[in-house]
Amino acid sequence: MIREAIEAFASRSPSRFAILVFAAIIALFTILLSLPAASADGTATNFPDAFFTATSMVCVAGLTTVDMATHWSPLGNAFVFLATQIGALGVLTLASILGAIIAGRLGLRARLMAASDTNPLRLHAGPVAEGQAIRLGEIGGLLATVAISALVIEVGVAIAVLPSVLATGYGLAESLWYSIFYSAMAFTNTGVTPNVEGLTPFAHDYWFLLMLMFGVTLGSIGFPVLYALSRNFRRRAKWSLHVKLTIVAWSALWILGTIAFLLLEQSNGATFRNMNPGEQVFQSGFMSTMARSGGFALIPTSELDSASLFLTDMLMFIGGGSASTAGGIKVTTIAVLLLAAFAEARGRSSIEIFQRRIPGDVLRLAVSVLLWGAVTVALATIVLLTMTDAPFEFVLFDVISGFGTVGLSTGVTANLPDPGVYLMALVMFMGRVGTVTLAAALAVTQKGQLFTRPEERPIVG
Repeated sequence: MIREAIEAFASRSPSRFAILVFAAIIALFTILLSLPAASADGTATNFPDAFFTATSMVCVAGLTTVDMATHWSPLGNAFVFLATQIGALGVLTLASILGAIIAGRLGLRARLMAASDTNPLRLHAGPVAEGQAIRLGEIGGLLATVAISALVIEVGVAIAVLPSVLATGYGLAESLWYSIFYSAMAFTNTGVTPNVEGLTPFAHDYWFLLMLMFGVTLGSIGFPVLYALSRNFRRRAKWSLHVKLTIVAWSALWILGTIAFLLLEQSNGATFRNMNPGEQVFQSGFMSTMARSGGFALIPTSELDSASLFLTDMLMFIGGGSASTAGGIKVTTIAVLLLAAFAEARGRSSIEIFQRRIPGDVLRLAVSVLLWGAVTVALATIVLLTMTDAPFEFVLFDVISGFGTVGLSTGVTANLPDPGVYLMALVMFMGRVGTVTLAAALAVTQKGQLFTRPEERPIVG
């Protein structure tokens, strides 16, 4: 009876089912983190902090209201670790797996939900005849790729950074845990540090920092890209438009971000002025990587120049690849919008790239994602400004970091009153679930229209 009811609900509205699954997982981890055994001092964590931590970890956002290195007991740290692993799977992928468990098989509906994590158009139009992401017949392979890639990459990064952690003087058991934790926080793009000193002991260990950047990059480019590369790494002709667009857009933004940070922080005495050229280049690359959704920071965010803060805002808002552990509106979204602008400037009626044409419904979805994201950030910033005396640029930074599930903070989030904590949790939830998915879930029905109204062109621009 229960199984049939769940299957029926998932069939009627996969997006609502996915959001409820995610919300239920957050509620479960809120309860677990509220337990006295989860805190280091053996007392129950208050509800706002437990709820915010659960939301942040499941949404792989990385923002915190407590000191993550000292507040939680080993059991609490285990809950944090598990929450990030579950959250990294993605909303609809997670729901499809649960649906498969309930139904005992990976049926069409479960495949559609998992496919919708790679292409949100399927939420609106059902099966979509395109090869941009993952075909329905490949969903089983995608889910296997999600699990295998997460395990292989996290284990590989953990092994790679273990000598660096041991070299800092930590014991073997502690070093093993820190290595595993850092690896997981890198691949899931959460950015939480398990040790009290944070990244300070590794500030000049470029191997350790490079491995963190490697893990963050693999997590942020998206599982469909990892899946395609694992099958056709040497055969670029078989790469889909989505794969090509993601790789090119992600790389271009990383290079531009690195150059911009290098130029903007040159005269900042609190950051780059006392570094040699090599250190400046590396730090710029590190910051450009982590601003995409990684969340690790060697330089306190509050010490960055105002221009660098705004640059970071833009990179965080864009985020990483679709169906990845990163947040933001995604690099393919901004790529489609830029391609549309270039096509319009050149007087072309169609959007074309890599000898392929991008249909109009993709552009409409990209515009919707951008507008919903901008509205979410704007409203949350306005409300939070009434709750805190922090500067506007600091509040905006933390809101975008929450929406982009990045984890970088100017210190505003940790000092918010309880209503602000709940609002920031909602921003993180919307950023991870996706505004388009949320809008589709809230829509009662999708009404068809059997007629077309007369066309009239308003003046734009």
